[in-house]
Amino acid sequence: MTAPSPERARLAAALRELKCRTGLSLAGLAAKTAFSKSSWDRYLNGRTLPPRDAVQELCRLAGEPEGRCLALWEIAESEGSGRAAAAQPPEEAAPVEDDGRRGSVDQSSVHRRATLVAVLASVSAVVVGGVAAAALLLPDRGGEPGAALSPPPSVAGPRCRGEVCEGKSPMRMKCAGAPLTLASYRTATGASLELRYSQECGTSWARMWGTRIGDRLEMSATGGAGNGTRSGTGNGRVRSVEIENGVDADSYVYTPMTAADPGSVVRACFDPVAGGEECFGSRVAR
Repeated sequence: MTAPSPERARLAAALRELKCRTGLSLAGLAAKTAFSKSSWDRYLNGRTLPPRDAVQELCRLAGEPEGRCLALWEIAESEGSGRAAAAQPPEEAAPVEDDGRRGSVDQSSVHRRATLVAVLASVSAVVVGGVAAAALLLPDRGGEPGAALSPPPSVAGPRCRGEVCEGKSPMRMKCAGAPLTLASYRTATGASLELRYSQECGTSWARMWGTRIGDRLEMSATGGAGNGTRSGTGNGRVRSVEIENGVDADSYVYTPMTAADPGSVVRACFDPVAGGEECFGSRVAR
């Protein structure tokens, strides 16, 4: 039997933790979701990549926000499909000196992960609610019949814009559907960082992966309104996130959003647990 890839193994481990939290057996999961007992056995042991819907349903049952597990799923799906190798790298960062320290951009790491832009743009979030009266009978990915599943609702647009998005999650507010990558950066500790921007939401945020517990990332946006001054949307508020556990360390972790518009200067600083802050930045194109 072929061993699961490291990406799929990390996803399976996270899903097993959620299953333990629910207190459900495999039969119990099958009874409460659209996927069979044998399918859950394959998903939880990493033999088969679960459908995105299965990850969302398990998160719902465990009372877990779905963002982190979906990030693990996106990594596993991207690597398993081979699309990561074919992706084109995003624009390189312009490293910013900070107290004499300057980092370097790791183009190969960016190259492997750039496909997730397309993945995020192509998948839709399915809201799992109460059982509707009219249902469709759908097979699961393993070819076995699934339980009756309500048709997914229409995908809504972003839930906020500009200042209304301040301090909120880009995934929860649906601003991460098709973001631009302003800059990519590889730290001395091997962590990968990106600055992201949503034209639809008028916001920016940063994300990191390949990190260690205790690593911290901060970002801010200043200027904007096409004039490079503080009079624009960019407000200089600092948004931050810290790696709190092993699940964080194995997945994408995002800062909250800050408002930004064309001309804003977006800057991120990575503070590893080992010490030695590294910063980089970019400007939102006018």
